[in-house]
Amino acid sequence: MKNTILNKISKLIILMVFSVLPACSGGGSHATSVVLLLDTSGTYTNELEKAQSIINYILGTLSSGDSFTVARIDSGSFSEKDIVAKMTFDDRPSAANSQKRTFQAAINKMVAEVKSSTYTDISGGMLQAIEFLEESGAGNRHVFVFSDMKEEIPEGHIRDFPINFAGVTVTALNVTKLRSDNVDPREYLDRLADWKSRVESNGGAWRVVNDLERIEGLLQND
Repeated sequence: MKNTILNKISKLIILMVFSVLPACSGGGSHATSVVLLLDTSGTYTNELEKAQSIINYILGTLSSGDSFTVARIDSGSFSEKDIVAKMTFDDRPSAANSQKRTFQAAINKMVAEVKSSTYTDISGGMLQAIEFLEESGAGNRHVFVFSDMKEEIPEGHIRDFPINFAGVTVTALNVTKLRSDNVDPREYLDRLADWKSRVESNGGAWRVVNDLERIEGLLQND
């Protein structure tokens, strides 16, 4: 009789533990973490006002517990100094709304004061973005790159190495065509094909969105 009661209690405890574990271990798996990289090289700084509408859309889409980071792509982008704004949004709606207003103000200030950089270290920005996504613990992970996707790296910088994009969707936004692309369109196509290969061969998903009027579902995975 005693053993029967103990067995029932043991089974009850096991059921309770397994019913609690998913809630404890999966808390971050439903959250979304987004890193948006802004190209500040050359004349691309003239495009940054367009990025503000994308940022506002993302801010309006993200919920409590989600994370958003915006960072510059410049001559050496694997650096904390390039972070423009970084937040995980509060569970309280009023606090989260206040955070989003602060976030927008930081972006507006950067766009108004930005100075053009000489080089475009996209790989360094990507590497830092992956670090941020890993730290967030979110299950839904996105990197958006607002750039012409032409990388130009200072002499001595090493960027020819694989980046782990596993579980990450990388979206190139507003990939403008350069003057040289008009001369030889294959340069534009090859540039995008190279990045697509680099992302997908290292476990990520790749998209290109050039029509900024149609950004619905931007945070959905394909």
